[in-house]
Amino acid sequence: MSTTPEGDPGAAPPGWTAADIPDQVGRTFIVTGGNSGPGFETSRELARRGAQVILTARDAEKGAAAVAAILDEQPDAQVETRLVDLADLDSVEAFARTVEQVDVLINNAGVMMPPRAESAQGYESQFAVNHLAHFALTAMLLDVLKQGRDPRVVTVSSYLHKRGRIHFDDLHGEHNYSRTGYYAQSKLANVVFGLELHRRLRANGFAVASVLAHPGYAATNLQTTGPTGVTKLALKVSNRILAQEAAMGALPQLYAATNPDVESGQFIGPDGRKEQKGYPKIVWPLEAARDRELAKRLWDISEELCGLSFGLAVR
Repeated sequence: MSTTPEGDPGAAPPGWTAADIPDQVGRTFIVTGGNSGPGFETSRELARRGAQVILTARDAEKGAAAVAAILDEQPDAQVETRLVDLADLDSVEAFARTVEQVDVLINNAGVMMPPRAESAQGYESQFAVNHLAHFALTAMLLDVLKQGRDPRVVTVSSYLHKRGRIHFDDLHGEHNYSRTGYYAQSKLANVVFGLELHRRLRANGFAVASVLAHPGYAATNLQTTGPTGVTKLALKVSNRILAQEAAMGALPQLYAATNPDVESGQFIGPDGRKEQKGYPKIVWPLEAARDRELAKRLWDISEELCGLSFGLAVR
């Protein structure tokens, strides 16, 4: 049975938790934004299963605190932090040059609904951090990933990708910026990228898997560090009332990164109502995210904006 986006989405084991993660000794994981929220929970659980974990952070102090918290709980954990500013493609490149081994890249970090700002390269910040930085990092690490054991790229999106569209006529929100609209754009771009990466890797005969995940509605610092004003207040309240804990939000990406039955092209999200809470299951992306013409256009623009080429021809 096919479980790619073009086939039946299949099913995931009911009630899968971090306790079901198989042994990860000998495998190296990179978790972007691993110092807080689901990224921290992901880093902690991977380390608990014996993985070597490189968690990235923009702030050295926060990265060090995350590592210290894991080591306090697990003194023998193999975990370290490295600095990356995902709002600067030069910083992404500098980090990528330090990576000698990686089996799984978890593109987890993100920003959510801030006032309009630009990256170091002049791109709208949500599109730059959430999509372009991870697009570029994946391209830069692809040759290293090819040498990995059961290599995977896990790209973390959001259920809000279903509200998104790619504003090709105003990609950076210079004329009509909406915090929510451009967040949804960046999350849709994650899904389009992850699916197209799956297709191109398979078409070119590479064994690296591209898997998507989303945390549902998990209480994280995204809701409090990005938004401002009334939106920030509303999200604080809804975090307390509606959101699940970050540890639950981490389960879909942990499943995507470690479960031996996961297939390239799958999308993992929560099994609850409207995919907002619950245990991992295989979900469907927005129909538009499977549009091949949209995917090619976004891929080409992303390569141009990042100044690089994946070297994965369309076939």
